Amino acid sequence: MNIILTTLNSKFIHSSLSIRYLKSYSEDMVPIELMEFTVNQNINYIVGEIYKKDPDIIGFSTYIWNREETLQICEILKIIKPELKIILGGPEVSFDGKNILRKHWFIDFIIYGEGEITFKELLKTLIDGKNDYREVNGIIYRQGDLVIQSLPRTLIKNLDSIPSPYKDVGDSFKHKIVYFESSRGCPFNCQFCLSSTIKGVRYFSLDRVKEDLDRLIEGQVKQVKFVDRTFNANKKYAIEIMDFIMEKDPKDINFHFEVTAHLLDRDMLDFIKKAKEGLFQFEIGVQSTNSKTIEAVGRTTDFNKLKKVCKEIKRNNNIHQHLDLIAGLPYEDYESFKKSFNDVYEIKPEKIQLGFLKLLKGSGLRKDKAKYNFKFLDKPPYEVLETDYISYEDMLRLKGIEDLVEKYYNEGYFKHSIEYIVNNEYETAFDFLEDILDYWEERKYHTISHSRNRLYQILLDFYGDKNFDNLIIFQELIKYDYIFNNNNPNIPRFLNRAEVNFIQRKKHTILKDERLLNSYLIQYKGRPTKEIVNKIHIENFKIDIEELIKKEYILESNMYRDRYILFDYRDGTLIRCKTYDITEFIQEE
Repeated sequence: MNIILTTLNSKFIHSSLSIRYLKSYSEDMVPIELMEFTVNQNINYIVGEIYKKDPDIIGFSTYIWNREETLQICEILKIIKPELKIILGGPEVSFDGKNILRKHWFIDFIIYGEGEITFKELLKTLIDGKNDYREVNGIIYRQGDLVIQSLPRTLIKNLDSIPSPYKDVGDSFKHKIVYFESSRGCPFNCQFCLSSTIKGVRYFSLDRVKEDLDRLIEGQVKQVKFVDRTFNANKKYAIEIMDFIMEKDPKDINFHFEVTAHLLDRDMLDFIKKAKEGLFQFEIGVQSTNSKTIEAVGRTTDFNKLKKVCKEIKRNNNIHQHLDLIAGLPYEDYESFKKSFNDVYEIKPEKIQLGFLKLLKGSGLRKDKAKYNFKFLDKPPYEVLETDYISYEDMLRLKGIEDLVEKYYNEGYFKHSIEYIVNNEYETAFDFLEDILDYWEERKYHTISHSRNRLYQILLDFYGDKNFDNLIIFQELIKYDYIFNNNNPNIPRFLNRAEVNFIQRKKHTILKDERLLNSYLIQYKGRPTKEIVNKIHIENFKIDIEELIKKEYILESNMYRDRYILFDYRDGTLIRCKTYDITEFIQEE
């Protein structure tokens, strides 16, 4: 019996946790092969690769991002191989499985709910050649012309009974994003989220979690992304996991957690302060700061406490924070969303993830769609187009804002330029975004893609075309942002770069200075100059750029003085670059 588990990930760098759980739980009974593709690959290519394996049974993990492609693949496979048993599972088929089976003749089974035990029992029934599926809980199947849904599967009480999906890591996840689970369930009841459909939180043992993390660290993954809905629901448990990671001190791995900020108490804040820079990322769901909206979606967020906690984390400068907002929620109109955005921007998180409400099957808000007059297309991703509170026109405008937030804020490539322009020329960050959105749309920039260099040019042009004061200062800030984020000696001419030969000569001279090496570049001491020269950049600025940043972009008369900044680029992914003012070494020469 040839059995395959597969899915279409959203990106090549991602890996699927769900199919690995199913494989680990059932492979003591029968060998199972995993195949992973991406939604960007050609459908016929995927079908061909699966067909060559000649499977008898195939299972697909199905989500909103891959549902349509998965159904196309399944239909083609069934046409060319009618005897193939096709099983679908995952959140996208768990809440409407009977209708899916009625509409799609080529699907044989749907697993709904928690899948490990169900998948194993269904496999055994199929391998044994039985046609009676009544004893298999948690499935939807065909019986003649009927579509039958069996009884729900009881949740697994002891999660450690699921064998580890990461027993044999090797190099298979090297430099990839790996999804990881230390608990299942959520203590909260957010009405836009599927986690609200399962009550309570269950945990893997700490020993199990540590063993799996140890393997992933040894396997040199790029990022471990915890999918726990509220990682810090159990403070003691969360601290022990994070402490284990900190003690392991992995060189170049990042750990991403979804946390609830108002649960981060003094003990937790003091603890995470000790983490090295870049080791942890926190994703924090704000969604809205409108109290009526928060109440309507079943959240209990105290935004004032959240803001206080997030600002303290920001001051520690060691943990990246990603704060989430959702447009289209009940009682949130355009002006209310604008306030929510500005409230979040004031915290200065590393990323503001501006999402749009999706009426997921099984969610509370989908059941209340008539109450709020949600208008949406009933196809993945089920995104809300308009409500009683916000028009389609305003949602379109927010789409444009989201695109610019991604381009100019979230990657950090324009950090100081954006801070300066918002602080000095606008009442709020959202006012700036609205203004530059109009600028983009007037020039049709939104209709084509742009290189990062071009984005710098457009931002500089925008500033100049608006006739804002201190264009030279802004140009210097853009140059600083560019050099910080691009280890590229070919700095564009529009950034007022220093004379190239002069800088190159300075680099070779400076790198022989023992005092400078001991002060700033100790990690390079003893290494040949030609090896170091490509890891650093020296640039002249017409203002005291780092003092301007330190003073939160308030320009003072004493800042008009030449400075030389050394940019030290790091090899890893956690820290992009370090900067040092080395003017004294240049002047002494």
